[in-house]
Amino acid sequence: MEKNNLAVLNALDSARTQWYHLTAIVIAGMGFFTDAYDLFCISAISKLLGRLYYYNPQKNAKPGKLPTKVNNFVVGVAIVGTLAGQLVFGWLGDKLGRKKVYGFTLILMVFCAICSGLSFGSTPKSVMTTLCFFRFWLGFGIGGDYPLSATIMSEYANKKTRGAFIAAVFAMQGMGLIFAGLVSMILSKLFLMNYEGPPYHVDNVFSTEPQADFMWRIALMIGALPALLTYYWRMKMPETGRYTALIEGNAKQAAIDMGKVLDIDISEDQEKLQQFKSKNEYPLFSSEFFKRHGLHLIGTASTWFLLDIAFYSQNLAQKDIFPAMGLTSKAENVSALREVFQTSKAMFIVALFGTFPGYWFTVFFIESIGRFYIQLVGFFMMSVFMLIMGIKYGDLKGHPDNKWLFAVLYGLTFFFANFGPNSTTFVLPAELFPTRLRSTCHAISAASGKAGAMIGIFAVQSYTLGGEPHKIKKAMIVLAFTNLLGFACTFLVSETKGRSLEEISGEDGGLEENETQMTSAQMAR
Repeated sequence: MEKNNLAVLNALDSARTQWYHLTAIVIAGMGFFTDAYDLFCISAISKLLGRLYYYNPQKNAKPGKLPTKVNNFVVGVAIVGTLAGQLVFGWLGDKLGRKKVYGFTLILMVFCAICSGLSFGSTPKSVMTTLCFFRFWLGFGIGGDYPLSATIMSEYANKKTRGAFIAAVFAMQGMGLIFAGLVSMILSKLFLMNYEGPPYHVDNVFSTEPQADFMWRIALMIGALPALLTYYWRMKMPETGRYTALIEGNAKQAAIDMGKVLDIDISEDQEKLQQFKSKNEYPLFSSEFFKRHGLHLIGTASTWFLLDIAFYSQNLAQKDIFPAMGLTSKAENVSALREVFQTSKAMFIVALFGTFPGYWFTVFFIESIGRFYIQLVGFFMMSVFMLIMGIKYGDLKGHPDNKWLFAVLYGLTFFFANFGPNSTTFVLPAELFPTRLRSTCHAISAASGKAGAMIGIFAVQSYTLGGEPHKIKKAMIVLAFTNLLGFACTFLVSETKGRSLEEISGEDGGLEENETQMTSAQMAR
């Protein structure tokens, strides 16, 4: 279909990989870096917040703990903000342009990350209220980065490495997890070296070090630095050639911008542009869109929704695995800062050996194996491991000899989530839909995922909060079948590797042939 395409689009699809692509990955990935950093830190810090602000001397048998509703809100409010930000900025990315709203999301993230550490007031209510307020808007900014970063990377990349580049942007989450682990451990260790208190069972009051109130604030505020450092380069990025040509109708400017980026001369093709625009004017809510892309949108939204129910519920077994592996102690046996250090260290080890590798396996193999099969295998393997952990939960938890098996099963679940649907559900919506609606459709898919995350955080984790083994066992089995539903819904999406965005979406006028190619390609594989 290259003969039907604009010269600027052919140039992008056939461009050799160069330094600009690699810098674009880092620039576009900062939102996901911040997202992962925030999620990691708040999980470790939430226990500290309970000790600092909810210790009750009348009930001093155990350290202070965030009430269930407060804990859910502190951890989950950023997810709610992310969902809202995805829909708003995804729509604006198609209406105003990717670049025009791209810088604002970063400013919002930087500002709210800093303000999350300030959290005005001294009473528990005032601190939690302001923390949740700024975490909502932090999530709102992070949410905007999902559709915009995915769309920008897909529209810049060549067709041979597009999937790997988009997956690499998303893999910045893994880098964020590693960085957050290091920061949390270093900060808590520095405070421990100077201010360590006695274990809780020795001194109920001074086991919660007053200086710990500074530690969690500094940790949250440091999350603003990586995003702040990339702001200048994000503003230097030109609008994508596809948006400039196909949406703004300015093939000349697209050729100039992409010619500078790729360091080549590109012809304008202004006459051929009109053919493109006339064939792709249909809106999102139209029979033409549903006929062309309806099943794809249902597929990308449903698989992301089902994945995130399981993905955000995966820490159900953490409280059992960490002590079994000797990574954490009972809260009564350590001080507040020591608990933060141990929790950060445990989560860092899981991220380094279970979570992080999966992202990069996807980057390295997505163009050879394909998105479709990576997603299928990932969902299936997550189902298998969660089902085993669910059925054998009592044996895995109750016998010290099984601790390594328990840890391996837990780590493999994370590995196949990231070398699987957690990565591919981000990649596919950035490729399947036309330029005019690409950012919006990615936003709808991503927001569906966050709706699933909210179920995982507010429903599944609340159901198992008491730690009753029979409830955790039941939840694990249900999550295994949730992954099997994701496996089934994957058949609603098509393989996209090796083809131009216009060929995949039918924007080049070859829709019928494209659909035949998609079907044939999947049958051949």
